[in-house]
Amino acid sequence: MKKQRLLSIILSFIVTASMLWGCGMVDDDDKGAVKNTTTAEATTEEPTTTEPPFEPVEIDVMMVGDILTHMGVQDSGRLADGSLNYDHLFANIKEDVQDADIAIVNQEVIIGGEELGLSGYPTFNCAYEIGDALVNAGFNVILHATNHTLDKGSVGVDNCINFWKSKYPDITYLGINQVAEDRDNIYVYEQEGIRIAILNYTYGTNGIPLPEDRPYIVNLLEEDAVVADLEKAKAMSDFIIVCPHWGTEYTLVETEEQHYWAKLFADNGADLIIGAHPHVIEPVAWIEAEDNSRTLCYYSLGNFISTQNDASNMLGAMAKVTITNDEEGNVFIKEYSVEPLVTQKLWGTQEITTYKLSDYTADLASKNRIIDKDSSFSMSYLVNTCMQVFGDLYIPKGEAINYITE
Repeated sequence: MKKQRLLSIILSFIVTASMLWGCGMVDDDDKGAVKNTTTAEATTEEPTTTEPPFEPVEIDVMMVGDILTHMGVQDSGRLADGSLNYDHLFANIKEDVQDADIAIVNQEVIIGGEELGLSGYPTFNCAYEIGDALVNAGFNVILHATNHTLDKGSVGVDNCINFWKSKYPDITYLGINQVAEDRDNIYVYEQEGIRIAILNYTYGTNGIPLPEDRPYIVNLLEEDAVVADLEKAKAMSDFIIVCPHWGTEYTLVETEEQHYWAKLFADNGADLIIGAHPHVIEPVAWIEAEDNSRTLCYYSLGNFISTQNDASNMLGAMAKVTITNDEEGNVFIKEYSVEPLVTQKLWGTQEITTYKLSDYTADLASKNRIIDKDSSFSMSYLVNTCMQVFGDLYIPKGEAINYITE
């Protein structure tokens, strides 16, 4: 019996062991295989995609002041064969103009063409070739809302508009309107998803009344209209530039009226203000808006070119502003500077021109015919006036400083 019981136990053990062996639970190799398969399954993942890092867009804006074409300027473009060419006016700043994405100029004088007769002060009209020179230099936004817009009446404005439309349809002109619908349009420049609106107005037209049948012909600084334009611009753009023709002539400081308008622009969404008209340079300042945002304001860039008779009229400036964005979609001023300019007033064919002050010399200053009218003109006068008006924004005998916004 004991042998039978022992045999039964042995057989039972053999059966149990065989079952375990068959299930793979006692073979070390099999156990390893099972474990490896499980691990491989656990580490299998879906492929991931990586978003490219954010790269901000940068848009460079520049502007110069008044193209004030007295007859001395206009005569300088008359060549021996009778044709007209004014490229010499911009030869020394052409690289700066062409480096900008948005290059703005205040075309003080209506471009009515020779057919209306070229004329200087007090009722100006210049040749179409002035427009050619602006385009050749690289300007792509032309401001026409000035106190001289109506010097040749409606026909002067229409000639100017037709010139731009027919010869340079890709160039943007602002401030004058052929039909009522044009007055309601807001110009928006777009680059890599950033939209920049640009508005242009003048305080008046030297007492010349607006045409009764075309009261919209020039954009005036009328508060209700300006506020409405800014409201539309905010809905259409990410950044707003206002270019007003304002202020008091020949004053190196801004007026209370300019303060009023600058605050109104800022409170209603303007991000950058660049002014013209006084024929002299005026300070650059930040305006605090009612929502605690800040608006940069160049009160006046002075003359770019003229044959006026005061040393201060020979000194102008170039505004340079870099606009950028961030990951949250904010668009703002990254840095800004001012580059002083000097008109070299000379008589003769293609002689008068404008230099950057950083390129100007005492020898050039001694030859400038402004000395015949104002003996105070000199290198020291130019530098001291820039220091007086622009303060720390101007560095004598050096490149314009770029102020980085915080």
